[in-house]
Amino acid sequence: MADSQGSHAPRSPFRAWQAFLWSMKGLRATWSLESSFRLEAYLFVVLAPLALWLGRDGVERALLIGSMMLVLVIEVLNSAVEAVVDRWGAEHHELAGRAKDMGSAAVFLADMNVLIVWGLVLLPRYL
Repeated sequence: MADSQGSHAPRSPFRAWQAFLWSMKGLRATWSLESSFRLEAYLFVVLAPLALWLGRDGVERALLIGSMMLVLVIEVLNSAVEAVVDRWGAEHHELAGRAKDMGSAAVFLADMNVLIVWGLVLLPRYL
């Protein structure tokens, strides 16, 4: 949340804790309302240990896991865009549809990134 006074003073431990609580509230909302996020989280739970096992070093492991984390991040942002668009009403509007389609495209591109990263890291070993 933006600073209400516009100052750039360091956060106090209380404010940092409050920001953490807001983040957890957002994750809970995304988990409870978005089946796509739950599916991607389940895939992460299954594939992250595999990435740790298959990655030869820290860089490979970071690439494999980081590409999957990016999907989760973008899915949360896509859900936020959809919530804001839906807030304004259920009637069809070209810009609302475009915003939702663009959010979906962002998730799709993140999914493609996972496939490319995993392929570039793992395929050369087996070909």
